Order: sequence, then structure tokens, then C-alpha cells
Amino acid sequence: MAQASKQGHRASDPLVALRGIWKVFESVTVLRGIDFDIRPGEVHALLGGNGSGKSTIVKIISGAYQPTAGLIEVEGKAQILARPSQAHAHGIYMVPQEPHIFPNLSVLENLTTGLDGDSSTIRQHAREIAAEIGLKVDFNAHGGTLSIANQQLVEIARGLMRNAKVLILDEPTSSLTHHEVESLATQIRALTGRGIGILFISHRLDEVLDISDCVSVLRDGQFVLVAPTEGLTTEILVEAMLPEDFDASAEREAAGTMPDDTSLVLEVRNLSSQSFHDVSFSVRAGEVVGISGVVGSGRTELAEAIYGIDKSATGEVVINGKAAPQRSPRICQEMRLSYVPEDRHAHGIFLSLPCAQTISSSVMALSGAHFMSPAQENKLAQQFIQQLRIKLSSPMQEARTLSGGNQQKIVLAKTLAPEPRVIILDEPTRGIDARARQDVYRIIRELTAAGVGVVVISSEVSEIAEVSDRVLIMHRGRLSEMPEGQIDVDHIAAATLAETDEVSK
Repeated sequence: MAQASKQGHRASDPLVALRGIWKVFESVTVLRGIDFDIRPGEVHALLGGNGSGKSTIVKIISGAYQPTAGLIEVEGKAQILARPSQAHAHGIYMVPQEPHIFPNLSVLENLTTGLDGDSSTIRQHAREIAAEIGLKVDFNAHGGTLSIANQQLVEIARGLMRNAKVLILDEPTSSLTHHEVESLATQIRALTGRGIGILFISHRLDEVLDISDCVSVLRDGQFVLVAPTEGLTTEILVEAMLPEDFDASAEREAAGTMPDDTSLVLEVRNLSSQSFHDVSFSVRAGEVVGISGVVGSGRTELAEAIYGIDKSATGEVVINGKAAPQRSPRICQEMRLSYVPEDRHAHGIFLSLPCAQTISSSVMALSGAHFMSPAQENKLAQQFIQQLRIKLSSPMQEARTLSGGNQQKIVLAKTLAPEPRVIILDEPTRGIDARARQDVYRIIRELTAAGVGVVVISSEVSEIAEVSDRVLIMHRGRLSEMPEGQIDVDHIAAATLAETDEVSK
């Protein structure tokens, strides 16, 4: 990412200050005497693993939670933010990770709904703010037709129309392409130039280093690192977020070695659909094949065609040596091919059911059984809770109450329960913290050591470079393979963005 010019660390008085904030839920202490500032013209990044207290800080600032003890100051005066509307009244506006857009209202209506005053004046104000932040869309178009990047800008414009002095950006880049991220970074810098304070939350550490002026890292409800961004590295940030007893080298050694059997477990021959063309590749037992591509390149559509979700694709798929001309998710599972979808909430997990029921669902679907005894279900769940290090109170805990990283592990448990020989992981670490990410990588290594073939689809180049034995590039619906000697971040990034011709054709 091209680094946006920074304003530097500012010494001005904070727009929002937390002083000695504690938060206790029943008997669980989540925050322990937190001090935290958001200053005008500054991008302050807030990092921390799932369960560190990061979301609790954000909810206290935005008025969703009230602290158990401590003081909130807004522009130097103590305030009680008892609800989000009071935070809005003090100029604090949160832009959520998933934009809250009314799909059937126009862009203009999305921007102005709920505002009082002369309609023509409000419309003119909306157009001025849109021009200022680079929102170039038809104001009469339906909100549902906007790209994710423009939906994010609409959310930012909403805040500015309500005189926001502090913007909380929660994972704003998680669904954006590389170029959209660069554009958003430029807009963030324009906002700080107006004196607006930005609280920036992201699991993408390279973006944190590019965009922020200072970084605060939470671990177990306390800050373990507060520093200007200048001089920090991703390694420093990861080390701060991980538990003190975490040993990465021991994790790698525990994963085991490559299996003796390296037979083909997946062959894709001349597969085509509306989103991709003439795709061929193969995966061997114990191998990780990474597929890098930006959003819209056809990578997810390829996975859905292989797994039989998209039945319109033409071409040939061979699973564990057997042709699969008629595919469906159930047929693929029976042939021991499993798939973890990109959107775990919509397609991977039963949020309102006990975790044990999500884990057992794939096994029951294969067996045709409608029920599993509680003892069997609990035994199966406990096996994966231990294997995947899932943090929860019991297998009967509802999945929606877990952190994002532990939800992803529940989806992995469900996928692994039928004992697949090949597994497709689409964005397996999206929106999860550094420790959970390392756990997912460990799980991938353990799978390959056991002879499972793994396909990892990711828009994060560093992830593809770290986990893959071979790398394929999906660009505008066509697939090509990186030469073995070029499997590094720089070459993969250039090929993914089609900035070089170094990819073998």
C-alpha cells in the first residue's frame, strides 16, 4: 500500500479521553484501569486479540456500554454517554464493519434520513460532504447497488453530516480491494486534516502501520503497548498481542512432517463459468495450494463451482481419483471434499444454536440421521474443542456469544468432523486476531501432516506466502501459477494486482 502522508503525533487536548476505566460483567473483569485518548487530527489504532477488551472500549466510547468505574471526558469535560444517541450528540460516530445501508432507499435518502431542517439545505450539505470525501455516486441510485467501498464512504458521510468530531472505523478494510484500501487511506488523511480524530480498528497490521499515527495494544483488559507508529513493525505488534508464553517455533514443530502419500486428491480440468474461464489445477495429499486474488477476481466463484454450489459451471472435477460430474455439497462431502465459506455467519455456523450442534451437523447430514445422542454429540464436540483450542464455557454455549476467532474454529470443527481428504478454505482468517490466526495456521499444518490436501483462498498476500507450498493467481477470471522461486510477498502482490508479467502462463 502506498503510505498516505501522516500528520504526526499531536500534543493537542483529546477529543475523547478515557480515564481509569474498569468494566466488569457479572464476576468477569474485562477492562482494568484503562487510559485512552483520541486527539484531533490523529489516527489512533486500537489492537488486541479476541477477548482482550477491544470491543468493550469501543462500545463504551460509542455509548452502548457504561463503565463500571472511571471517567469519560469529551473535549475536557466529564460526560455520561448512556446511549449511542448521546455519543452522537457529542460528535462521536461509529462506522461499523458491515455498513448499515438501506438497500431500497436512494443514496441521498440514506445520507439524510433522520435529519431535521430545510430539505434543500440538507441536500446541498450532503453533496458538499460527498465531494469532500470522494463519494462519487449517483445520489438517486439505490443504496443496495453500491460497492462495499462506497457503502463505507456513505457511513462516513452520515457521521460528518451529523457534525462528527470523532469517527470510529471498525475493520473498514476487511471487504475492500487493494486499490479501495489505498483510496480509503487517502480519505482518512483528508478527514484528519480537518481536525477529526479517528479510532482505527483492523487486524491487517500492515494497514495499521500505513494509516495510523499511534497504536495501543490491549491484552487481557490492559494496555501492553502504547506508542507512536513510527518505528513499530508488524513483528512488534504481533509479539505484543500474543500471550507471553506463546512459542511460534514450538507450534511449528508440533505440527509434524509431510506425509509419505502425496497422491492427487483434487483435479480441476478446464472449469468455466460466468466468473472464470478454463481453470485447471491439482492438489496433492499433504499440500497447501494458495489462491491469491482480489475481491471480484473469481476466486470464491471457483470454490463454489468445485463444491457444487454453482451448478452452471462446465468442465471436469476429480475428487480423490473419482470423477464428480454431478456435484452438490453433500456429494462432495461424501467424496471427502469439504469447504469453509468466506462468510461464516451466513453459510458456516448456526449462531443461535449450541456449538456442539454446529459441529455435529455435518456428520448427521452425511449419515442421514436426524438426531445424535447428547453423549455422542458432546464427545464429538469435546474432541474438536481440545484439538482446535476453542475457548468456550461448554459445548452447549451458543455460537453467537463466542469471539470471531472461536467462531471460525467452530466452523473448522464442523468441516473436519466428516474427516475430509481435501479441504477448501475461503478467507480462513478474515476478521480474527493474531493468536487465532496462528491457531488456524497450526491447524492447516496439522491437516497436511495427516495427509489432507488444502486449498487456501485469501486476499491477504502475506497469508498466501506464509502457508502455501504452491501459489496460484486468480486475475479477472483466469488462473495461473507462480514459479516456485517467486513465492514471496512482493512477487505474489505484483502478480495479484497484474502489475508485472512475471506469472507463468
